[in-house]
Amino acid sequence: MPLNHPATDVWTLLTDVADEIPGAPAFIHGARTISFAELQDAAERTAKGLSDLGIGPGDRVALWLPNVPAYPILYFACVRLGAVAVAVNTRYRAVEVADIVGRSGAKILACMPGFRRIDFLSILADIDPAALDKLTALVTVGEEGTTLPAVSARLRCVNFDRLLSRPRLATNNARPNMPCNVFTTSGTTSAPKFVLHRQGAIASHAQQVARVFGFTEPDTLSLSIMPLCGVYGFNQTMATLAAGKPCVLVASYEIDELARLIAHHRPTTLFGSDDMYARLLDTVPGDRPFPSVRWAGYANFNAALMDIAEVAEARGLRLCGLYGMSEVQALYARQPPDAVVARRKRGGGVPTSPLAHVRIRDPESGALLGVGQVGVLECAGPSLMVGYYGDASATAETVTPDGYVRTGDLAELDGEGGFTFLSRMGDVLRLSGFLVNPLEIESHIQAIPGIAACQTVAVARPEGVRAASFVILKPGATLDESAVIAHCRRGLANYKVPVRVLALPEFPVTPSPNGPKIQRARLRDMAAEKLSGP
Repeated sequence: MPLNHPATDVWTLLTDVADEIPGAPAFIHGARTISFAELQDAAERTAKGLSDLGIGPGDRVALWLPNVPAYPILYFACVRLGAVAVAVNTRYRAVEVADIVGRSGAKILACMPGFRRIDFLSILADIDPAALDKLTALVTVGEEGTTLPAVSARLRCVNFDRLLSRPRLATNNARPNMPCNVFTTSGTTSAPKFVLHRQGAIASHAQQVARVFGFTEPDTLSLSIMPLCGVYGFNQTMATLAAGKPCVLVASYEIDELARLIAHHRPTTLFGSDDMYARLLDTVPGDRPFPSVRWAGYANFNAALMDIAEVAEARGLRLCGLYGMSEVQALYARQPPDAVVARRKRGGGVPTSPLAHVRIRDPESGALLGVGQVGVLECAGPSLMVGYYGDASATAETVTPDGYVRTGDLAELDGEGGFTFLSRMGDVLRLSGFLVNPLEIESHIQAIPGIAACQTVAVARPEGVRAASFVILKPGATLDESAVIAHCRRGLANYKVPVRVLALPEFPVTPSPNGPKIQRARLRDMAAEKLSGP
C-alpha cells in the first residue's frame, strides 16, 4: 500500500508506487492511460535525453506547458537529474516569458506549439534573443510549428518524442535537499519572485495531503483541472500520485468540457475556484449534478460569489475552503469536510501537517495575537520553501529567524485548531486608524441590484485616507453613485463609506495559474487620478 514507507525525495515518491502497483494508472489524458511503471520508464528515458542536452544537477528547465503527459514526465526527469523545473504559465506572453526564462537562467525551454490555438513559437519570435542568452535548447511537444523563431537559430531544437526514445538514465541524483521546483509569485505590482522548493518538502507534503485528504480511499480519482504550473494544481496532482491513485489531466478549461469529463470519469474529489464551481452548477442540471464527488476544495477569488458554498450545498456539492501560497505550497490548510457550511466556506482551515504551525501578529506592535484577533498570518512547517531563488534579501524579509513565512495575509485564529483567511494585507484598508477588510464594503455594495462585482481600495484625501469603490454593472444597468453611497451610509460605519463609486467595463488583471488576479495597485492609481481634481 503506498504511503507505508515515507519517501524522502520526489523520485522515491514515484518509484515506491511504481514498484508496488506498476500497472495501476497514474495519468489519464484523452484516450491514453499511463501506468506508474510507464511513467517511471518515460521519466528515466527523458532524463537521459535532457542529460544529452547538457542538463545536470542544479540546472534549470523551464516548463511552458499545459496539463499534458509531457509535463509530469519532464518534471520527474528533472527530479532524477537533480535539475530544477521552472514553471511558466501558458497564458504568459513574450515579455513575461523572457523575464522568467532569462532571470531563472533556464538552459532548456519546453513548449507545446499550437496548444489551444496559442502559437508558442510566434511568442518566442517576439522575444529579443539577447534576453534568452542562457538558453541552449528548445524541446517541442507535439507537432512543431511551420517556422521556428529567430532565437532557435543558435539552439538545439528537439521534439519531445526523441527524448522518449533514449535509453534509461542509470544515474539518480534525487536527494531530499536537492532543489527541484521554481514557482513564480503573481507579480501584480513588480516582477515575480522565484519560489524555490526542495525535493524533501515536495515529497513529504504530497504524502501528508494524500493521508489527510482521504486520497488513499480505493475509488479515489482526481481531475487535474488547475494548471500544473501553479502550486494549486501541482500539489493536488502530486498528492494523488503519492496515494497511488490516478489523475485525469485536463488541458482545457472550457466548462462544457469539464462537465463532460466529470460525468465520464466520476471523480471523487475536485479542486478549483469559486468561479469554476458557479459555472459548472449553471451548466449541469439536476438536484445532485456531481454525485461521485465526496467533497470539493475551493479558493474564493471572486467577491461576487460569497454564497457559492451555500448554492453548491443546496445541490449536493460540499465545498471546503483551502489555504495555500507558493511559499508554503497549496493545500497547506483545509476546512473540515464535516463542518457546517458557515465554517467550510471560509478560506484557511486546519493545517494539513501536524508539524505545521500558524500564528497571528499585530502588524504595528509586532505582538502575537490570540483567538479572534485580526493580524498578519505567519506559517511554519515542513512544506515551506527554501527561499526566493536569486534573491537573498527578499528571503530574509519573508522568512523569520525562527522559520516562519510572513505571508502578507490578514487572518485570525479560529479557536478550533485552525485559522480564517480574511484578505491579502496589501488589500487591507486602514481607515480612521482601523484595519478594514475591503470585502466587507464590497459585499455590501454587491447586494445592490444591477451591480455584478465590486473592488474597493484606499486613497489619500486631504481629510484623511478614504475608501473608493469600483463596480462592474450587469447588462442594461446604470450606476446611481449617490444611491450607492447612501446605501453604504445606512449599513456601514461612516469611515467605511466610499468617497466615490466608479463604474468600469472590467477590472485590470494580471494572469496567474489559478486565474486572473486583480491589479489593486492599478485601481489605487486610478482612484487617485479620479479624485485629484478640486
